[in-house]
Amino acid sequence: MKDFSPKTLQESIQYFSDEQVCIETFARIRWADGKPECPACGHKEHWYLAKQRRFKCKECWKQFTVKVGTLLEDSPIPLSKWLPALWMIVNDKNGISSYELGKALGITQKSAWFVLHRLRTALQCHSFDKMGGKGGTVEVDETFVGGRIANMHKSKKERMASIRGQQLKGDHLNKTIVMGLLDRDLRQVRAKVVPNVKRETLQNEVLREVEHGSKVYTDEWIGYKSLREQFVHDVVNHVESYVNGQVHTNGIENFWSLLKRTLKGTYVAVEPFHMAKYVDEQVFRFNNRGGKTKETRITDSQRFELALSQVAGKRLTFAELTGKI
Repeated sequence: MKDFSPKTLQESIQYFSDEQVCIETFARIRWADGKPECPACGHKEHWYLAKQRRFKCKECWKQFTVKVGTLLEDSPIPLSKWLPALWMIVNDKNGISSYELGKALGITQKSAWFVLHRLRTALQCHSFDKMGGKGGTVEVDETFVGGRIANMHKSKKERMASIRGQQLKGDHLNKTIVMGLLDRDLRQVRAKVVPNVKRETLQNEVLREVEHGSKVYTDEWIGYKSLREQFVHDVVNHVESYVNGQVHTNGIENFWSLLKRTLKGTYVAVEPFHMAKYVDEQVFRFNNRGGKTKETRITDSQRFELALSQVAGKRLTFAELTGKI
């Protein structure tokens, strides 16, 4: 087996041009000991059928590939295209559109769109550890993502009004709400789509994600009013200033700027139904960004390996993606 060593996009494309190298790399990262495990019986002894590029279990005699039991299962697209696609989505700071990816890999835009959404599912990271703790500081904020009502076509305004059962007024009724929390000490962010900015919704998320007694900094929105009962809560009034000593939300607002730059510049129009996946993509890149020192620096290849290790154990069908089931 060849050593995994590409450091740039050009090197990764050359390295993964051989399908056998892709299979060996995927197997090494997916299974800790590098030995493929039969998805049917869990046995590790197998034969390798080189012409078919499949494994045959010595216990139950069933055949399987490295894609089985992963997001790549049942895909006719070879790994020599899947792996460069993963490299680009995790290492391109502002993401990559399905049109651009399809053109680069020689596949249709529809296929590229499905590929990107399956890879975004792999980038999801659900942690059960709470943020803050031991006097840590957490910034909390929410943002609205979407186009302005004034810029919409009359037919779209009428269609949205009929769906919501109300007249569209203001700039926020047609937008998707995303809530984010940033741990200043760990420099890690968590973000998710929420249905509204009511006090119950926002405070339940904070209680779920933040350690009791941590410092929590927010803006003056009334939805955060009662956090002082559980946390050391300070507020910055954006009407007066954006920074009051250590009390500010500039860190999480920096994440919002990166997210919106990606959505507006690369993806252009994102349906609310799919917004959560695009948020997960940006969270992964932000939490695994390159550090300023050698000890904290994450290379492109390390970021790629981490993402590839999260492909197994998940599935996403086209029917699920398009909401048909």
